[in-house]
Amino acid sequence: MAACFVTSGALVGSATAAVGKTAVRGPLPRDVRLFWCASAADALGSQASGVVLPLLLLGLGYSAATVGLVAGVSTAAGLLLAPLAAVPADRGARKTVMLWSAMVSALAMGGVAVAAAAGRPPLTLLLGAVLVERFSTAVYEAAAAGTVALIAPPADSPRVVAGLTAADQGALVVGPALGGALYQASRALPFVADALSYTVAAVCVGALKSDLRPGEQALRETPGPPPGKAPQASGHAASPAAPSPADPRRSRPRGAALRAELGAGLALVRTSPFLRLVLIWTATVNGVIVALYYGAVFTLQKSGDGGTPMGLVLALSGAAGLVGSLAAPRVVGRIGAARLLVTVSWLLVPLAAALASAEGPWAYGALFGVFCLLMPLVTVVLQSRAIQETPPALQARTGAVLATAVGGSAALAPVLAGVCAARAGTAAPAVASAAVLTLLACWTTYVRIPARGAAV
Repeated sequence: MAACFVTSGALVGSATAAVGKTAVRGPLPRDVRLFWCASAADALGSQASGVVLPLLLLGLGYSAATVGLVAGVSTAAGLLLAPLAAVPADRGARKTVMLWSAMVSALAMGGVAVAAAAGRPPLTLLLGAVLVERFSTAVYEAAAAGTVALIAPPADSPRVVAGLTAADQGALVVGPALGGALYQASRALPFVADALSYTVAAVCVGALKSDLRPGEQALRETPGPPPGKAPQASGHAASPAAPSPADPRRSRPRGAALRAELGAGLALVRTSPFLRLVLIWTATVNGVIVALYYGAVFTLQKSGDGGTPMGLVLALSGAAGLVGSLAAPRVVGRIGAARLLVTVSWLLVPLAAALASAEGPWAYGALFGVFCLLMPLVTVVLQSRAIQETPPALQARTGAVLATAVGGSAALAPVLAGVCAARAGTAAPAVASAAVLTLLACWTTYVRIPARGAAV
């Protein structure tokens, strides 16, 4: 399930105004279109290969526990590496990092395709290739996190984010079907398609003409405003960077300097009320929807339904998410960002509760579809505002912190859903999710975030 980024009542005067401006703007810049193509190709290939990788492992005779181990280890590897990769990206190597990581991912998936076509490859070979691909993908995603702010004006951020979200949702609809069809023809073809998608992404990134470096001025800024002085009106928090010759930080041990670099994104999130809200809302909602999905899997499996119904649920969810992503800028402009955030937060509660008593794939598909229709409306607002709130020299590291929180909740959710289902029945994950969403909606309703540019 796709993750979401969310926001607060401070958005009325900033993100909503930006959305309104995008309605009258012309075509997006060339580099934005190239970046969209790279992201769309990457997402489509990943969905096509990701859905059949468990089938490949099971078809080769490996156990379900082994399949779960491969998935868990690869996910954990990505979460650990992303913060490390974000540092060189923020320091000016963003394009280089993205280009080479896409190329390495293409080679890794090409290796999986060759191994799958050759017969019964050893598990170590497959696991090694999957880990290399996961490492490289984590590096690419960490570097890409700051790209939108450098290739698009702030007023264009909402529709750029909406387009990227729509590409992800479209890949969720088309990718699994494409992967399944290719797998029926040859078990190597989905991985060939994924390798080609990474190649397309590398070509598009290499063709970008924008300077993806944050600039010398941004790199020289100190970690925060001087005592007694508020941040600049632009809303960007100051970013830590290379110290000047007279800076006492130069005397710090290299290990301490590295820890400061790695922790800069976390420090920004910790000191920004808005970014803290993004992290809490995003991690919570993403974990809930993953738990709900696994609860649906447990229920449908208990009722005797196979994998086809879950494919239907995913397809309906992806289609609804695509519609929501495309409609998001216009809806936000009409309703208002703060009101939309609170409204969506409360609407998710009865949807989660209804899943506790749902029966059959069509009911699950309809409820998950409404879930995924509503979530992108808030996602676009939060991502746009987060881009504007984060300084260029901290985009990748801040994005890595948020992505790690989302990934961690997604990794923990299936475990909790399984425990709830085993001890209290298959409806328990939905009941627990509804309770968590109720608490989140209450908190979202009453939390107060300073306006953009205000001191925190």
